[in-house]
Amino acid sequence: MATRTRPEPMSAERREVVRDAVGYADIWVALRARTQRVPGAQVAVAVAGEVLLSSAHGFARLPGTNGADDPGEPLTGKHLFRIASHSKTFTATAVMQLVEAGKVRLDDTVEEHVAALAGSPIADRTVAELLAHGGGVVRDSHEADFWQLQREFPDSDALVAACLDAADVLERNEQFKYSNIGYGVLGLVVEAVSGDPYSDYVVENVVRRLGLRDTGPELDATRSDEYAVGYSGLAAYDRRLPIDPVDTRALASATGFWSTAEDLCRYAAGHVLGDERLLSDASKRRMQRGEWEVEGTEERYGLGFGIHKIGERRMIGHGGGFPGHITRTLIDPVDGLTVVALTNAIDGPARELAQGIVKLVDTALEGAKESSPDDAAADLASYTGRFGALWGVTDVVDLGGRLQLVYPDQADPTTAMEKLEVVDTDTLRIDEASGFSSPGETVRYIRSDGRVARVVVGGMSAVPIEDHVDMLRGLDKITLGGPHALG
Repeated sequence: MATRTRPEPMSAERREVVRDAVGYADIWVALRARTQRVPGAQVAVAVAGEVLLSSAHGFARLPGTNGADDPGEPLTGKHLFRIASHSKTFTATAVMQLVEAGKVRLDDTVEEHVAALAGSPIADRTVAELLAHGGGVVRDSHEADFWQLQREFPDSDALVAACLDAADVLERNEQFKYSNIGYGVLGLVVEAVSGDPYSDYVVENVVRRLGLRDTGPELDATRSDEYAVGYSGLAAYDRRLPIDPVDTRALASATGFWSTAEDLCRYAAGHVLGDERLLSDASKRRMQRGEWEVEGTEERYGLGFGIHKIGERRMIGHGGGFPGHITRTLIDPVDGLTVVALTNAIDGPARELAQGIVKLVDTALEGAKESSPDDAAADLASYTGRFGALWGVTDVVDLGGRLQLVYPDQADPTTAMEKLEVVDTDTLRIDEASGFSSPGETVRYIRSDGRVARVVVGGMSAVPIEDHVDMLRGLDKITLGGPHALG
């Protein structure tokens, strides 16, 4: 029988490639957040807990939020976000710790630990079924307008009442059916089994164990000035309205947590294989195993973690949707790559930002393997930059020692990416591109006084972005042969 070895951490060389790649990824995030009119976006990238990028763009509080004279508040990496359903990963971690301690079993029914649920429609649901959203339990109760701030989130009594109110919507193990109520019940299980309030248990056994200083299980009024303001979406109204922060009470175990992108990277490190500060690798593998296919998606779900295939990577993680905040974390449990994107709008593109960063990183890692001696010998920095033209902006980027042409206004920055080869000091060749683009054609550089004055991509001119912005600022309209044409 072959000997199994633990996964090896990412090598120092690959880690440096990631560090370089996320520098560009951050520039891409800034553009996407601005073009999507997102109030703010906070992002972080780490490898096994080592933070390689921590940045923030936009506002924690938009100008005018507190009156016409309010200048707003720029977002920083220290502002706190409600991370909502990330809470389920903390709850699942707590349950698995109690399983390892022999205090609960995954096949225990909830009524064995929560007496108030004995005889209820979901009394026979097991701990494992609730962790995997396989219990067929109602998602948010039959009266769920607390999500719209029409009333308070349920307390423990209201949670139990929701479980008694025809909560068995589907048969057990019929299909994946997401349930916040089910995770509220798991919070009650943690309390009953540990003998501590849910919040006390997760703070002591998860948050403090990892030294997380900017993470907690429920709204903390003592830190109210540190939270990024959450905003409504733009689908039904042409401006964003601030949304008051609220307690989640008995649903804290499903959706109450708050954190920063940096702290979530450090938390994620505890779920990388080989790091046993929170759980054994055996327990983590059990949590990260796909229990269900999520209908209508390409995702699977384990015990408290979603499972995603991004390129060749199998990543775990979770998203979160809270009134005013949309968030996403992706973790490679083998090499430790973690990407976190937090946004403070109810329509924030956190998922696309996180996935886009992963794809840029992997493009760079692949480029590092493919880069040629000619690329290595060339001064690639002399070609890179952002260039503007009538049709938008184009980036020439060094990703892992390979030049790439990127269209950064895309939700997936790698969708239309084109590989470039160095021909000479002022010429690149478009080596790989869509047939609708310009494969085989050139990118020509016109330089003046030691700087790039213009580039010609497949026959079409563009100028450095700062020059393009200056030109547009002075125009009333675009005219045939006007000053925008060549810069």
